Amino acid sequence: MRIISGFHKGKRLTAPKNLPVRPTTDMAKEALFNILNNHYYFDDITVLDLFSGTGNISYEFASRGTQKITAVDAHFACIKFINSTSKQLEFPIDTYKSDVYKFLEKYPQKSTVIFADPPYDFELPEFEKIITMVFQNDLLENEGMLIVEHSKHTDLSGNENFSYSKKYGGNMFSFFEKE
Repeated sequence: MRIISGFHKGKRLTAPKNLPVRPTTDMAKEALFNILNNHYYFDDITVLDLFSGTGNISYEFASRGTQKITAVDAHFACIKFINSTSKQLEFPIDTYKSDVYKFLEKYPQKSTVIFADPPYDFELPEFEKIITMVFQNDLLENEGMLIVEHSKHTDLSGNENFSYSKKYGGNMFSFFEKE
């Protein structure tokens, strides 16, 4: 895994092999950030990274200047790795070891970008619950965006607030925005 752009452009990070993760590929991540770069100034936004795993997406935002990043994952080893890497690279990432659904029930702050990368074997209702909770709990700022990464075999286009999706190899990003 590498950081594609920003202060730590080109920096390679190696996650422990025992983490239960599937990091976003560099190709897909680069395409995602090209889209986001057309919407936001990274130093002006807040980010919530759900199912953060290795912290791959959080590091990319931090390297590009985002100062308010929250990473959430249920696995202690993932949170430990993110904390260690953030400290080493001096990234402003707050971490929470929590079930994502429980976290979303109690999280009081709005974010500009909410990125969710749940396990690809999630059933459709599990994906839909994330989308529903984000919008019912009003967790996006105006002009904010929820991005859900999923397999090309999952179709989230029937959900309220769906805007569009982009496919990169076996990965898909579905984008949701406030109406």
